[in-house]
Amino acid sequence: MGLPHSGTENTKMIRQLPFSDQLLQLPLFQGMSRTDLEAVVGQTRFNFITLKPGAPIARDGQECQHLHLLLDGITQVESYADDHSYTFIETLHAPLILQPECLFGLTPRFTRTFMAQSECRLITLSKTETIRLSDDFFIFKLNLLNILSTQAQKMGRLPWHHSSDNLKSRIAQFFLHHCLHPAGMKLVSIKMTQLARELNDSRLDISCALHTLQTDGLIRLSRGKIEIPAIERLK
Repeated sequence: MGLPHSGTENTKMIRQLPFSDQLLQLPLFQGMSRTDLEAVVGQTRFNFITLKPGAPIARDGQECQHLHLLLDGITQVESYADDHSYTFIETLHAPLILQPECLFGLTPRFTRTFMAQSECRLITLSKTETIRLSDDFFIFKLNLLNILSTQAQKMGRLPWHHSSDNLKSRIAQFFLHHCLHPAGMKLVSIKMTQLARELNDSRLDISCALHTLQTDGLIRLSRGKIEIPAIERLK
């Protein structure tokens, strides 16, 4: 899928900005003073990467040794069940930080595959540089902690969400719990029998609920695939 017209104009505008202003598009650097930004640019070892459409940015299971910061472009994100019985695909736009929680912790590896869907420009920061920036710039540290804390709080609430008696609502909840961003188009590769097992329901009931959602214009069904044009409409 090509870039929309407005996205193309936004990409051109971002590329024309000074690098310090491009950093301000990313949540890690927002709120920093001009002096601090100039110090960051002058003192930090950034790796600059440009990728063509179809090129991998990071793969599921790959060791995460750098923060990956997408300055502009569109990435396709693929997520897999542990047994690869289903796949969830979504499209995300820059500015974006790719799984910052994977840089530290018990298993510092990516849990999703990121592919360039358009030409993508990104910068990477090593773990050493990330720690140094956290030590030298309080705003950077606070932004990083806020990002990680927000994600941890959202994940901590998921098991406590009410499970609806309505099957269509439970299907929508299943989709929403598996995406990084709860808006935009999503593509789920899953068989109805597998979805029935995930939701502890019968295949017939799942089929009826999915066809009702399709009649309502909320999803599109094809063999082994469920396309969700705008997942926010399922909420």
